[in-house]
Amino acid sequence: MTRYHARWVLPIATAPIANGTVVEREGRIAWVGPRAEAPPATDGPDVDLGDVLLMPGLVNAHCHLELTAMRGFLDGLAFREWILRLTHARRAVLSYDDLLDAARLGIEEGLRAGITTFADTGDSGSGFEAMLERGVRGICYRETFGPDPAQCDHSIAELREKVLAMRARETPLVRAGVSPHAPYTVSDALFRATAALARELRFPIAIHIAESALESELVVHGAGVFADGLRGRGIAVAPRAASPVALLETLGVLDVDPLLIHCVRVDDADVRRIAEHRCGVAHCPASNARLGHGIAPLAAMLDAGIDVGLGSDSVASNDRMDLLDEARVALLLALAREGRIDALPAARAIDLATRGAARALRLEREVGSLEVGKSADLAAFALGARARGPTQDPVAAAVLALAGTPATFVAVAGRTLVRDAVLLDADPSLAGRVQRAANRLRDWAATPEGVRATVVATPTPGR
Repeated sequence: MTRYHARWVLPIATAPIANGTVVEREGRIAWVGPRAEAPPATDGPDVDLGDVLLMPGLVNAHCHLELTAMRGFLDGLAFREWILRLTHARRAVLSYDDLLDAARLGIEEGLRAGITTFADTGDSGSGFEAMLERGVRGICYRETFGPDPAQCDHSIAELREKVLAMRARETPLVRAGVSPHAPYTVSDALFRATAALARELRFPIAIHIAESALESELVVHGAGVFADGLRGRGIAVAPRAASPVALLETLGVLDVDPLLIHCVRVDDADVRRIAEHRCGVAHCPASNARLGHGIAPLAAMLDAGIDVGLGSDSVASNDRMDLLDEARVALLLALAREGRIDALPAARAIDLATRGAARALRLEREVGSLEVGKSADLAAFALGARARGPTQDPVAAAVLALAGTPATFVAVAGRTLVRDAVLLDADPSLAGRVQRAANRLRDWAATPEGVRATVVATPTPGR
């Protein structure tokens, strides 16, 4: 048994506790409450974490760990060009070992920011390997692509083989899932086939949907630069549905409990569809804004009872993985969009980074709040680092004052991974290896091949 004491404990499910204690036993939370009432230490250490906020480990509802080497590589590009450069550079420059190192560094960054659960989406599966290595919790959604219906059988056979190999290596902490990427890279046939595979094998499924105006133009009108690119490859394009979310409903994808990533371009009818099918949503406010996609109707989704969690997306579109900062951005953008101060209270914002994200990922029985019986996934942040002076409201401090503050303590299932703000067992050469991969990306972008890939190539897999 270990007793963790903190100036403030934020259970999330209940009110903050001043001078609180969390008791961990065999990787589980055994008690939460005021320090004065804590059970005595009989068979384990007392750990005084000091002037900190101790809360559940943060849950990142959407990221791309394998793209960590692309931080800053795609800045200033419109969405189509952004996708083109990412896709062709990844294929031309980055080996699997590069992607694995990038995923490792992404997890290290996340841990330093108090993230203990990662919902990773990727083509290589390197995020799965990196999560297993580091001992964090997560789901790796393996991507599949194929905008041409003729590719469907090959794409689904390949996906089945990959995810079954991943399933054989699953642990209580790390699971495999599937991800038909997005409507501009996945045919209707492949959407149906992936949904059927998820239902058959009981894999969780995640989809980028309703992210951009270009995507909506393709789905609703069969027009725009995505449509032009597909026609340029000999793929027939026609209007597919009233909206991207309506497309997924028509194809039966909403019936297999998908995680819907982004949901920026959704109207009231789409919100009703998502709520009726009880789908979770990964809300990525910083990435959505950074790429010029807009502000998702977060308040409407929450009012409809949708399970929403915060995601950082990749550092290729966000430049950082910091869920406390993401909560702050979500709060500010929701207030700006709705024009009212109560659109997203601080308590709801921090919920999106913990319990809400756990619900969206269907992990709420295990993580997301400090409750007896749940896994001891913990994160602590020093109040003195950013919130010097009085702390009237620890929840508001967590959301509005502590963005960018490194975690001083992190544990997953009771195992300490960060102590005294130091990541344990960090690889000292890892950042250098990823930087060298980033340098190769930079050099490639200046070559004739790199220039051509950005300005004339057609959209292919993906994100």
